[in-house]
Amino acid sequence: MFVSARSFEEYRAMFSLSDHDLSLRILDCPGGAAGFVAEAGARGADAVAVDPQYGPGREGLGELALRENEHKHAELVERAGEYDWSWFGGPARYTRMRSRSARAFGADVAARPGRYVAGSLPDLPFADRSFDLVLSSHLLFSYGEQLGEGWHRDALLELVRVSRGQVRLYPLFQHTSNKRYPALERMRESLAECGVPSRVERVDYAFAPGDPEMLVLECAGARAPAGASREGGGTSAAFDPVRWRHLEAER
Repeated sequence: MFVSARSFEEYRAMFSLSDHDLSLRILDCPGGAAGFVAEAGARGADAVAVDPQYGPGREGLGELALRENEHKHAELVERAGEYDWSWFGGPARYTRMRSRSARAFGADVAARPGRYVAGSLPDLPFADRSFDLVLSSHLLFSYGEQLGEGWHRDALLELVRVSRGQVRLYPLFQHTSNKRYPALERMRESLAECGVPSRVERVDYAFAPGDPEMLVLECAGARAPAGASREGGGTSAAFDPVRWRHLEAER
């Protein structure tokens, strides 16, 4: 999997984020070297990213993403006809935005390390309902050929567990085929059985030539699945590296 550095502007478009959404407590999972938390924080937003690569040496991820982005530019120019440029406008703007994001990430992870938490699906190091809005891009569904249905189901339930509002996921197509993840409807049915209704919405963002859609999960009425016995499920809730004000206020 590549270390990507998607921008704040991309996140707004991918997830149809409104000004109200940005006033909520947000989790980006997985964050990679994206500039979202950095640029959202500069606007006063309460955002955190989690990623398995946020352990020792995470400060170097921004530089790694920057090098990968610069290396990829020539390929984008050569294969420009394979991509949808309706949002970016062309390879030059793509490279410029991603490079700026990588630099923003590198600066922010050094200045605000507590906003970048080491962890991976399907077992995140946060207490139940720690966030109002959870965003997840280019992992679930994208890697549908590499990650099985069981992993997807556990990962979705874990994202629901840490959200008290919504989970939004983009894209819904596999990166190997640009076709919709074939088990998506089974995943949605499974979530509905756990009290999590969902809907598919089109978004104003495009790059890979798949349908520009996100999945929105409503988590307020979520309940644990019957007979759940996932190893390690929920054990991380005892250790929460980010203490949210609203959890104490509600009690």
